[in-house]
Amino acid sequence: MRRDVSDVAPTGAYYLLNITEIRVKLVHGTSDKLCGFASITLEGAIVIRDIKIICGEGGMFVAMPSRKLCDRCPRCSGKNHVRSRYCGDCGSRLARDRAHQDDRARPRLYADIAHPINQSSRKYFERAILDAYEEELKASKTEGYVATEFDDMDYHAWSASMAD
Repeated sequence: MRRDVSDVAPTGAYYLLNITEIRVKLVHGTSDKLCGFASITLEGAIVIRDIKIICGEGGMFVAMPSRKLCDRCPRCSGKNHVRSRYCGDCGSRLARDRAHQDDRARPRLYADIAHPINQSSRKYFERAILDAYEEELKASKTEGYVATEFDDMDYHAWSASMAD
């Protein structure tokens, strides 16, 4: 169900949520462009986890948390990632080009779980996260540095998958 909230904010206006906490986990020793993960708390009430900090060709940027897109097997209705060639449930061969295409005619493989809804909000979040990353990176080079702990996150599972 969609709720109209136009009476909350004036027409054409929007509110930027106050970022009350940013935690950064640096990622070292990978050949990947992934530099770290971030977790942000908004208004002391909502947390967005698993934000990736990436070093791209055009510089640093953040990638919001996402999930793999799936579809259903036409034979057994089993759920499969759109890049799967065979159904994980019944083993039948799946069509190759099942993924929807984006504006640039590329297959759409992931969907954001949470993301800013306009460019100025994106810039606000990205700048705050990248500033926190730079601070953590600078601190990591000082004597006695202790890495930020993310006890409530699954980074140990990510590290294990990178070792495979």
